[in-house]
Amino acid sequence: MSTLTITKLTSTVGAEVTGLNSDQLGTDDNTAEAVLDALEDNGVLVFPGLNLTPEAQVAFCSRLGEVDRSADGRHPVSGIYPITMDKTKNASAQYLRAAFLWHIDGCTPTNDECPQKATLLSAKQVAAEGGDTEFASAYTAYDVLSDEDKERLGPLRVVHSLEASQRKITPNPTAEDLARWRSRPTHEHPLVWTHRSGRKSLVLGASADYIVGMDVDEGRAILADLLEKATGPDNVYRHSWSVGDTVIWDNRGVLHRAGQYADDSGRMMLRTTILGDEPIE
Repeated sequence: MSTLTITKLTSTVGAEVTGLNSDQLGTDDNTAEAVLDALEDNGVLVFPGLNLTPEAQVAFCSRLGEVDRSADGRHPVSGIYPITMDKTKNASAQYLRAAFLWHIDGCTPTNDECPQKATLLSAKQVAAEGGDTEFASAYTAYDVLSDEDKERLGPLRVVHSLEASQRKITPNPTAEDLARWRSRPTHEHPLVWTHRSGRKSLVLGASADYIVGMDVDEGRAILADLLEKATGPDNVYRHSWSVGDTVIWDNRGVLHRAGQYADDSGRMMLRTTILGDEPIE
């Protein structure tokens, strides 16, 4: 195995990884372990110009955990999900608009599945304008809180829903929209996630609707304030995509959002998701 070269991109989140090729990523267990360690340390890893094939992408992710293959049929390679606003290539493109808002994947599962362990994107076509992806450390967002705030926020629980995130992009929904959103169950999570590793992070984002036992408006104001602070410029890495780039992030401790881009931009990302096994507790 060649030595990974890891260069931090910000002081809180994100690192660039060089010194690897796609064959190593899919076949070398030591490389996979080193990548997981680097992901734990940095939250987001950027592999510039890696040019992974879909098959190599899935092989790599399979070294890191169990790949989500539930989107079979949307791409010829099992485990690949196309991210595009082109409805001819992704019939669920409308739902992807919520990705323009800060969020953590998996807070509103269909049943009680754990949030995804990690998500990987490879750029096949980029937008001429927009379409950058931003990442913010939810670990750092907790760590910088005062001791008083940690004590105050620790017991709070938050209801997450698909409707909460979709309303933010469709403020005047139809009855059909509401029925579709409400068919997904809501989930109650602690505001502060205490991970098996002992680290703590804030569970925030577009799906966070209200704080249990608190006036709705008051609770939403607290959530909005926390999110604003968590995603301040000193805690964000912004990736400007080039064709061939690959980025993977720790979904359990990193908030992310896509920058807006035109529906007809041709932007195409291939996503592979690694399933999680750690509930929000």
